[in-house]
Amino acid sequence: MSSAMGLGPRITAVLGPTNTGKTHYAIERMLSHRTGVIGLPLRLLAREVYDRIVAIRGPSVVALVTGEERIVPPRTQYWVCTVEAMPTDIGPDFLAIDEIQLCADPARGHVFTDHLLHARGTHETLFLGSDTMKSAIAELVPKAQFMRLDRMSKLTYSGSKKLSRMPERAAIVGFSVENVYAIAELLRRQKGGAAVVMGALSPRTRNAQVEMYQNGEVNYLVATDAIGMGLNLDVTHVAFSATTKFDGRRMRPLMPNELAQIAGRAGRYQTDGTFGVTGEASPLDEMVVEAIEQHRFTPQKKLNWRNSRLEFGTVDTLIGTLEQAPNDPSLIKAREADDLAALKTLGTLQTVRPRIRGSKDVKLLWDVCRIPDFRGISHGEHTSLLERIFEFLHGVGRVPDDWLAGQIKRIDRIEGNIDTLSKRLAYVRTWTYVAQRTGWVDDETHWRAETRAVEDRLSDALHNALTQRFVDRRTSVLLRRLKQKEGLVADVNDKGEVMVEGELIGRLEGFRFSQDATATPDEAKTLAQAAVAVLAPEFHLRADRFYNAPDTEMDFTEQGGLMWGDQAVGKLVAGDDALKPRVVAFVDDVAGQEVIDKVTRRLQHFIDRKITTLFEPLLAMSKDEALTGLARGFAFRLVENLGVIERGAVAAEVKDLDQEARGALRKHGIRFGQFTIFMPAILKPAPTRLRLLLWSLSAKHDVAPDSPPPGLVTIPAMLHAPEGYYAMSGYRLAGTRAIRIDMLERLADLLRTKDSRAGFEANPDMLSITGMTLEQFSDLMAGLGYAAEKGERVKVKAAPEKPAAVVVDVAAETTPATTDDAPVADAEVAPAEDTPVETSAEVVEAETPVDAAPAEMEVFYTFKWGGNRGANRGGNRNPRRQDGDAPQGKGRPQGKGKPRRDGGKPNRDGGKGGNKPQAFSARPARKEKPIDPDNPFAAALMGLKDKK
Repeated sequence: MSSAMGLGPRITAVLGPTNTGKTHYAIERMLSHRTGVIGLPLRLLAREVYDRIVAIRGPSVVALVTGEERIVPPRTQYWVCTVEAMPTDIGPDFLAIDEIQLCADPARGHVFTDHLLHARGTHETLFLGSDTMKSAIAELVPKAQFMRLDRMSKLTYSGSKKLSRMPERAAIVGFSVENVYAIAELLRRQKGGAAVVMGALSPRTRNAQVEMYQNGEVNYLVATDAIGMGLNLDVTHVAFSATTKFDGRRMRPLMPNELAQIAGRAGRYQTDGTFGVTGEASPLDEMVVEAIEQHRFTPQKKLNWRNSRLEFGTVDTLIGTLEQAPNDPSLIKAREADDLAALKTLGTLQTVRPRIRGSKDVKLLWDVCRIPDFRGISHGEHTSLLERIFEFLHGVGRVPDDWLAGQIKRIDRIEGNIDTLSKRLAYVRTWTYVAQRTGWVDDETHWRAETRAVEDRLSDALHNALTQRFVDRRTSVLLRRLKQKEGLVADVNDKGEVMVEGELIGRLEGFRFSQDATATPDEAKTLAQAAVAVLAPEFHLRADRFYNAPDTEMDFTEQGGLMWGDQAVGKLVAGDDALKPRVVAFVDDVAGQEVIDKVTRRLQHFIDRKITTLFEPLLAMSKDEALTGLARGFAFRLVENLGVIERGAVAAEVKDLDQEARGALRKHGIRFGQFTIFMPAILKPAPTRLRLLLWSLSAKHDVAPDSPPPGLVTIPAMLHAPEGYYAMSGYRLAGTRAIRIDMLERLADLLRTKDSRAGFEANPDMLSITGMTLEQFSDLMAGLGYAAEKGERVKVKAAPEKPAAVVVDVAAETTPATTDDAPVADAEVAPAEDTPVETSAEVVEAETPVDAAPAEMEVFYTFKWGGNRGANRGGNRNPRRQDGDAPQGKGRPQGKGKPRRDGGKPNRDGGKGGNKPQAFSARPARKEKPIDPDNPFAAALMGLKDKK
């Protein structure tokens, strides 16, 4: 056989390590001829070379032929092919085979060996590959000339590196899909992401991933040994995550020349490169390192071979020729390939063997068996598919359109994860291969376009899935731009979202930056670096806008927060004076002290003006120099208590005030009530809300209680209210509800006119003031110390000339306008006649017919003073002081200590108990001096006189 080899035109073996420019040299030589063919080991590499030649000569004269892709213009001059798809009958002027050392590959070597022996250009033939092939080529192709090219850059071993310390522009090599995905995931968390390149990817997906790496979107590449086959990338370091691989039959260690083929991708043109190991891979042996660095490897002695001169008489004859052994010592019989295994299986099937009637049928069966097992499921599944295709081709001469359309439709779906999309791509490659075979489908153009379109859609979906899973674009972009000298492009939209280079890094809330909640701990550091770089100018601009903003854009919360619109910018803390709280601004340290000071000053101005506005009457009183002596001292006492003080707490001071002092205080709007001394002007909702906050800060409450809803005369009692809460809210606790202090004083004015010893019924004015039903009113009166006696009587319409006391219909009580759960609105101005009550006159006894309906009954209450001993329906035997009523024993303030046994029901007497109402006067009554007409307890004092 050797004597027959080597005949023909000039043959040159261009040998050398990686990065020597062998492929570039071959392209130049091919384009110097009129026609040419170049065979490449990978579909990916074929597409890369095709694109390069198209860029030079245009698409009209360049063909691309692979197992699954066929682009053949009418005026084709140059053919770019995978080695298996190279045409053998066109007689090109030039022919080249790249990576010729694959002749030694156990799975595909026989194809390369066959071309080494038989494929020739009419003028020039090139074999490109490793120096290890020199002796084998010299033996098998005696007329071959040799050209050695030296590496353009230096390749150096750098030892073992952790992934976290991997240099940029590095390729990490794995030898399984699982390993590649695990490395890419780790790089995404630590480095912002990585591109993924595997031989199983479609050219479209692979090109998109490589482009992402080449343009700097990611600085790392995770790949299989596919990158060792001539893919030109800007890689400066190659790291092996393992030094063993599964070769289809067993796990075996990588040979030094295989390691060198992959490691040689580090360094491009004249840029030096390094290689090493990472992860669990053991450091390389010194001899292996030396061999790789010096490019010295053991020569290939044996090349895989399979007979290419096939005979198609019968299936058995074909199998025999395929299993023929070589007669040259430089060649070894290739192991059984997938196509031969499929032939042996199909040749024995009862559905196939009867159809084999001649060499034409055998040739057809062999063509079907050569369909690659792209799916890689199992030999049985693959041969079942081949059997069906053979039946179609043998029976009707074509693969039916409807059956093929159904197969393609099942996989034409872009949803799913990476594994699902990868499987669909593998499946569609089978139908792409079928559509490329001449005469296998009715409309070859249609099905080639259809399968290509499905592959493109799946390829794009797979690229997107790989990118979403293994690339954190935000971290990747930020890391890249942070290392560049020009500033980052940042933007803060109206939602406060901080966008840097188009990537969301977090939100700016007021003057505090919060990182995106989806960021992983590994991303947090990068986001913080980007925030510092871009937010400093934004903080200054925002501080200027805030400082010049009107007070109407700011507000305070009931818990002391200070808001700018809907953003928290600070909080209030207690100061030396209740009316002078201090401000703490919420500003990140990266904003700088200047911004912090500016925000703090503006917030202090705001709250100071707010206090001055809402408490203007109170502050004016404190500054009135006309107030002297006891009046001035009492005024300061009122200011300290924010304009509301319970009378029982200052009984002695009130007694000491003379009429002149009281008059001076009344000029400032101070009202001396029976229960409370207060300034009505600051009982409005806005001052009350601020007063509660200032009181909570001064009293050091961890949580400030909410202010009552505006406009309500009474509110439900709050369990465990802090001591002083009701007074600061402008209310007084009475039973299960609290009543507004100004309305309570109006009610007290009415009660003074009633005979509390003999008992009295409520009139419409009382109910109108409180906005309550009679049942609710009775509970309120009990809380104030009155006993309520319930009774019933025949309901009679009131005589117009003699109105009587107010009563409430039982039916009306069952459907009141308001309940304890839904308090009525302020009824201060409601006229008495609008109150939903009935008037009752004296009961007129009249004869009633025997068959008349029963008399309608009505409920009424009679109130007597002091009848409710304890005034606490909750049963609390140790009543506590509530809202500063008359001095009590040393009970705990409500809201602290252990829960009460009554389940927490509020004290209806204001928490004080006792069986006697409190009354306060300026001084003891004297016979020679009339009682003070302003004294709210005049009626009570007159009653005491009557008793005597």
